[in-house]
Amino acid sequence: MDERAAWHERRRQAIAGHAAAQAASREAEAREAAVLLADFVRRAAERGLPPHPLAARSFDGRATYRTRSTGWYLKSNRSVAVGANGEYYVLTVPASLRARFTGADLTPSTPRLIVGAGGGDGETIPLAQLLDQRLDAGVSWP
Repeated sequence: MDERAAWHERRRQAIAGHAAAQAASREAEAREAAVLLADFVRRAAERGLPPHPLAARSFDGRATYRTRSTGWYLKSNRSVAVGANGEYYVLTVPASLRARFTGADLTPSTPRLIVGAGGGDGETIPLAQLLDQRLDAGVSWP
């Protein structure tokens, strides 16, 4: 193998190793966040805070759709929620005429320990802090 080919192989291996480490880190973060979410659901039930029907907005923000999911909004702008099943939802969906009539389907998102990380709007908050704030307030913006 010539020097150039060897360099490309080392670079490919380094990139693959970095990607694997990043994926493992994200998986560990998601597991830790899932524990926080499950604890939130348990504590909300203990405090008698019932889950409410969740709504989602279209990506362009022009439409709001009801969903079949229930849970607790975490932010006052209703952009993220914890489902009654402990799943984490980012409450944006594609615009859909069908969803206007039948409701939108939510797909759980991979939870992060920092809510809003990578979102570009500058509004980030640790998940644990946000969950505690919601429980302390006892309000779920129904």
